[in-house]
Amino acid sequence: MRKLLFLMLLLPLLVVSQENESVLLNLSEITVKNGHNAQFIEGVKAWKECYLENNGEDKWNMWKRVQGEGTVYTMTSIMANWAEMDEKGDAAGKECRMIVVNLIMPHVKSINYNLAWSMPDYSRSGPFPEGTELVWVYNVKTENSTSFRECIKETSTALKNTADGTRAIWYNVMGGAPEVADYFVAVPYKNFADLDVKRDGVWKVYEKANGKKKTDALRAKFRASVSTDWSYMYSLNKAMSN
Repeated sequence: MRKLLFLMLLLPLLVVSQENESVLLNLSEITVKNGHNAQFIEGVKAWKECYLENNGEDKWNMWKRVQGEGTVYTMTSIMANWAEMDEKGDAAGKECRMIVVNLIMPHVKSINYNLAWSMPDYSRSGPFPEGTELVWVYNVKTENSTSFRECIKETSTALKNTADGTRAIWYNVMGGAPEVADYFVAVPYKNFADLDVKRDGVWKVYEKANGKKKTDALRAKFRASVSTDWSYMYSLNKAMSN
């Protein structure tokens, strides 16, 4: 699917990790034109059908943003290293190029492409649980990256020592526009009903392990290290994923 993303970006205008290994996550945020969502979905489905018929091997997920303005999707796929960026594209992607031109791009308002390295030392071990269809993504821009990393190391250690362990995966964003996050964390859920399950928040977990005084100090350090933050939920569209 990475070939499709690059093709879309060149035309005029994850979420998964390997156990204990950092992977490079491709993220392509696609804003669909108002009133064009149905056509966009059918275009992506047509491209997927063509790609699979031509024995394409790339894997990807398509996530629809739940909150916020407009209709926004994020395509995600993974690479093991930077060297994969040098690949020229597969035959299946080239064979299906005109579907992108004719059936997808006319319905796209804009595309914002970014890359992020996963952070296994701060994250759950292995990929998201099977059946994950919803993720809650918390984004931050930092004032002090060193202090921020120290804070999430502390909280991640506390979570790993609980029965549930660390559920989320942290990512370090590689460059991007001024408004792009420096870091984000993705928390998996089976579905929306899973949000109703009562779980201790990260600060509650940390306080149980380390006491209120240390928790208050770490929270103050965390807030001082962050310049701005925001979050969205994303729902998996299986029909547009592979």
